[in-house]
Amino acid sequence: MPTVQILGTGQLTDLSRQLRRAGGPRLRQNTSRRIRRAAEPLHRDLQRSIRSVQLPGSGRKKRGGPSATTRPLRAGIAGAVRISVRTGATPGARVWLDSSRLPAGVTMGVPSRINEGRLRHPVFGNTKRWTNQWARPTGWWSGPVAAGTPRMRAEIERVLGDVRRDLQ
Repeated sequence: MPTVQILGTGQLTDLSRQLRRAGGPRLRQNTSRRIRRAAEPLHRDLQRSIRSVQLPGSGRKKRGGPSATTRPLRAGIAGAVRISVRTGATPGARVWLDSSRLPAGVTMGVPSRINEGRLRHPVFGNTKRWTNQWARPTGWWSGPVAAGTPRMRAEIERVLGDVRRDLQ
């Protein structure tokens, strides 16, 4: 799963050096907080997007009944979407999927497959019998990223301009 990163641009690197020279931890914290706030709408959109994906099963139509498992896959993936902000040598913001926060038994390939629209998996762990689940709508990651990255980039540039004015 690709991450969304706005890192190491010339403006961010120059600003990071100026912040270090100015020695203002308060200014650095303020900048980090504002950069994080710029990434939060994309973070929320990604979480909302995966929670709204429909993954209908194909094999339980005839038998009916409740789901055989109570593990919330989509909520678990939504909880694994993270934001990190750096102000050091490569300053910037990153929205990414943390594999250590995924539900047990779910690998990084599962969110990618859901994004593509088709999740193929064994039926209740039986590797001799496989099924497909079709995600609707597709692009739970790529859609919000394409829509949210320009806004996030513009907001971070605005923050950088404000901080640059404060340093002068």
